[in-house]
Amino acid sequence: MNARTAALDMLTRCRRDGAFSGAALDAGIRKYGLDRRDAALASRICLGVLQNDRLCDYYIGCFCEQRLEPLVRDILRIGIYQLLFLDRIPARAAVSETVALCNAKNIRRAAGLVNAVLRRIAEGKDKLPEIPGKGTAAYLSVRYSHPLWLCENLVEKKDYAFAEAFLAENNRPPKLFIQVNTLKVRPEDYARALARADIPCREMQPAGCIELEGGAASELPGYEEGLFYVQDRAARLTVEIASPEPGMRVLDACACPGGKSFASAIRMDNRGYILSCDIHGKKLRLLEDGASRLGIGIIETREMDARGFDPALEQSFGLVIADVPCSGLGVIAKKPEIRNKDPESLRGLPEIQCDILDNLSRYVKPGGALLYSTCTILTEENEGTARRFLERHPEYRADDFSLYNIKSRDGMYTFWPNIDGTDGFFAARFRRIS
Repeated sequence: MNARTAALDMLTRCRRDGAFSGAALDAGIRKYGLDRRDAALASRICLGVLQNDRLCDYYIGCFCEQRLEPLVRDILRIGIYQLLFLDRIPARAAVSETVALCNAKNIRRAAGLVNAVLRRIAEGKDKLPEIPGKGTAAYLSVRYSHPLWLCENLVEKKDYAFAEAFLAENNRPPKLFIQVNTLKVRPEDYARALARADIPCREMQPAGCIELEGGAASELPGYEEGLFYVQDRAARLTVEIASPEPGMRVLDACACPGGKSFASAIRMDNRGYILSCDIHGKKLRLLEDGASRLGIGIIETREMDARGFDPALEQSFGLVIADVPCSGLGVIAKKPEIRNKDPESLRGLPEIQCDILDNLSRYVKPGGALLYSTCTILTEENEGTARRFLERHPEYRADDFSLYNIKSRDGMYTFWPNIDGTDGFFAARFRRIS
């Protein structure tokens, strides 16, 4: 019961308070003092419901005509998710434990309704009502619980099969990617340390990138010693695309939480200079703590608005990294609540991104590189912003790149979860003409 009660509290915080799922999970695990097994179950249920809320609501509507208060709907979603997606939990246990949540939350009046709906779904699990409109964006929206506008966008820009594969990937349990700190340990030696701890892992390119099934990074061997840091493979690859070299002067203009600064410093063998800036000054302390844990000494931090020009920085960096604010629709697997963003709130992002690029472009010295990256898959924020920048800045050209199985087109590349096995990500490299 503790795991399910914690999951319900987590969902309530996300729905009622607008809490991010990660923060809600951490708070719930602490509040209920969950052990590793119960914490894993609570997290799986909470994230699973957030990933499949529209699908759960569709089946609720098929078996219940009553208007439901939000808490009862959350309880029904928890039960339906267990019945449809968690094969290791017997149907009888899923129903009874979910009904018990009504008593735990002092809404016993709803127990009969919850019991009836879940039993009907459990009994007819293999012949549930079909979702209408198969082959359309509307079907994808319900089946994979993504907003209709995003499904329509993907079907229009790519095609139906591609859109379905992308949406399905967003609903899988996310992998954990860590990057080995080669300033302190060789990748193969750290992989052996994981093997000795019976932690399954997969070594990937670039060297030092390791894929894990999940879990808390702070519990892995060598965390306190700074033997690794957490960063998705796509974000790490964008640093490889940027190609910082030892002795170089680098500006990471939207740096927090610090992954690209760390990757750059390690690639530079901790030789050179990195100015890591962010508009949110309070977040810089976390970046500084991370650099200290990793043993990185070439990073200086500064609070800075990437849209505000600083004459002292003009043409003084061989590389500027602009990982700009974006819609975040490439990391839905890790942050399922992102899918519910109001599309109207995203319309102004390309202008902000263009303003940032316009300003940061002045900090690159002739012959230097400007890397533009986002964690979204929307063309308007990616290729659209990159092309607008090139149109306005004849002193820059698109700078093609190729590494591993990645080959840019006009200096740009979009990472897709269903193609690259990474977060959804975008990178564009520009070269300032000497």
